[in-house]
Amino acid sequence: MIKVGITGGIGSGKSVVCELLRVYGYPVYDADDRAKELNNTSPIIRDKLISHFGKDLYPDNKLNKKKLANIIFTNPDNLKIANSIIHPEVAKDFIKWILEREKYAIVFMDAAVLLEAGFNKILDKVITVYAPYTLRLQRASERDKTDIKNIAERAKNQLSEEERIKLSDYVIYNDDTQSLIEQVATILRTLCNE
Repeated sequence: MIKVGITGGIGSGKSVVCELLRVYGYPVYDADDRAKELNNTSPIIRDKLISHFGKDLYPDNKLNKKKLANIIFTNPDNLKIANSIIHPEVAKDFIKWILEREKYAIVFMDAAVLLEAGFNKILDKVITVYAPYTLRLQRASERDKTDIKNIAERAKNQLSEEERIKLSDYVIYNDDTQSLIEQVATILRTLCNE
């Protein structure tokens, strides 16, 4: 089994690529969705977040996402602490998920912070979905119905595109000049022949 990570900056079109992979019949683990779920269901994450950031982080036994976001996105040290708690649990969850999909030759992990979280250490290949910065901001602003300044602030917490590409095995260009379907099909053919 080949384990492949899909990453890309905010608004790059990573989710569209993952949807194409699902259409092709490949399983895709959504790390961001699973992290949100694990934040509420994992006693390990809950206990560690509470011990670092306080009991009022979990009113009614559910993570107050807004409160956590305020804590971590205003303080880089808090962000590191939260990531060091959440990312290892997501990695364990992914490994468990893989074991339930042994019949597949290739599985994918979709993660915005794939490289920052170190998930590439448990993967065989990494694909970056690339789009120019201004196009990414515009797409994300329209998708999230929010100001471009807010999107730019969130993008600051991610790796630069140059760094992400350098750490990747493949790059898919989602700049409205090349066919996503053709690029995905080419990478799948290459992976199938490995």
